[in-house]
Amino acid sequence: MSHLPLRSVMRRFWDLVGGGVSVAEAGAVCGVSAVQAGRWVAASGGLRPEFPVPGPRRRPRLSVVEREEIAAGVVVGESINSMARRLGRSPSTVMREIANNGGGKGSVGRYRRRYRIGAGQRGNEAVMRYRASLAQQRSEQRARRARGGKLAGDPVLRELVQQRLSLRHSPEQIAGWLRAEFPDRPEMRVSHETIYKALYVQGRGELRRELATALRTGRAVRKPRRSGESRSSRAKFAGMVPISDRPAEAEDRAVAGHWEGDLIIGKDQASQIGTLVERSTGFVMLLHLPHDRTAATVAEAMIAKMSQLPAQLRRSLTWDQGSEMAHHARISMATDLEIYFCDPHSPWQRGSNENINGLLRQYFPKGQDLSIFPADYLDWVANQLNTRPRKRYNYRTPAQVLDQLLSNPDNPVASTP
Repeated sequence: MSHLPLRSVMRRFWDLVGGGVSVAEAGAVCGVSAVQAGRWVAASGGLRPEFPVPGPRRRPRLSVVEREEIAAGVVVGESINSMARRLGRSPSTVMREIANNGGGKGSVGRYRRRYRIGAGQRGNEAVMRYRASLAQQRSEQRARRARGGKLAGDPVLRELVQQRLSLRHSPEQIAGWLRAEFPDRPEMRVSHETIYKALYVQGRGELRRELATALRTGRAVRKPRRSGESRSSRAKFAGMVPISDRPAEAEDRAVAGHWEGDLIIGKDQASQIGTLVERSTGFVMLLHLPHDRTAATVAEAMIAKMSQLPAQLRRSLTWDQGSEMAHHARISMATDLEIYFCDPHSPWQRGSNENINGLLRQYFPKGQDLSIFPADYLDWVANQLNTRPRKRYNYRTPAQVLDQLLSNPDNPVASTP
């Protein structure tokens, strides 16, 4: 297979993977084996390669024969334009060849000045500066030399990125924070893709490899999105109000005080932690549920946690149709909180909560016993998330956004009695 068809096949393969198709299925569609598809993913570190825009194909590098022709031209004092015509190359190609692999910086200028007055002995001096074999050797060494990325060449920027990764900030959050923190210093900016490559791609040596475990997934290779999995049906109970009745102000996140909630489950389905996320600010609170997740236990923890908030931050709560919310009427009465329930098998209706649950897995990995974590550790983890810069808030933190809303008397959150 030629390089051009192979590139088009690979581009099609990565388009499918980026759209959520599994690696094996994308390989089958493109006519390559699952083994070959896996090799492509491993070789790129799980990142989609950058495919150049199709255009005129570049001429190959100068060959040894062409370099010998250039050396012969230098001996007799042939002009650069004449050598270029004879080789069928651009004059700039010949100029760069003499400058890069000949006598060093300024060699082209010196060569031109010498041959304004003729060849002879000066030509012999010039050919000593440009030899075909030495030029070929220099070119091959330059082609093999590893090219470091931006982080490799800037220790200050690299250290800042490593500090933020150690705080479990995502590459996208770090890139946005750098733009906000150094608006007038473009040299202090780096894209999130550059950070991912510095972590994932073997041999770059730009960031410590162990920092990959600080990413949300904890993986050293990106994993394609899976298709939706079936979930067991949830129990329904009396008095539940559907999400379709939730007020519009909660839907558009215009007013703070509307929450989303869920449980993350530990090893063998035997332990749990309750999660609460405020939709407008992204502020997080965690419920300590070390023993069980019965409706009575969840209601007690919910009432205790929500009662810590001012009344203007207790407007509504959206949950799925899990049996742990069977005492929703008790929670609503004790906290003056309207409770709404998602449609079955519709996790996107609690998008903020689903995102936070993913972030929490950095601190509470799947398959771990969650009952071992004390309440003060849960508060510490919540504080970590609440002081993490978020893209949707122009890289301010949820704590900063909430504080600004509460301190502004013109804001509906602060003025609501």
